Amino acid sequence: MTDAIRTDHQRVMLIKRIENMALPFSVSIAKGAPRSIVQNRLQRKWLKEAEEQGDLTAEEWRGYCKLHFGIAIAKENEAYAEKYDRLIRPLPYHTRLEFMMEPLSFPVTSIMTAEQKTRYLNAIFTHLTSQGIILTEPNNG
Repeated sequence: MTDAIRTDHQRVMLIKRIENMALPFSVSIAKGAPRSIVQNRLQRKWLKEAEEQGDLTAEEWRGYCKLHFGIAIAKENEAYAEKYDRLIRPLPYHTRLEFMMEPLSFPVTSIMTAEQKTRYLNAIFTHLTSQGIILTEPNNG
């Protein structure tokens, strides 16, 4: 379960939910705001632009970026890192890449904070533009 807590009411409800959980259980809490809709839209826009200029589909670019840039950021969460390293990392590269794309879409960016998603977007921008792909500047559209 991953919940973004933005209000005092949501915090109170989370505490109640934890109080009512049977033992044993584990909890992971990350400080920071969750990724934003604006960040998600920018990522999708860039991947579509990369598709129009390159030889991969937007979904293939999405999988590539998740695997090459997102996993390292997502692995800042120790529980995530342990599961990824145990279950996904031993697989061949092509299989790991497939896991990042639909219909499986292994969670990577969905667990990121806004700050992590900013670093992820910066990595995508740097990589794609270094490949000669022209992307919309974040403040221009």
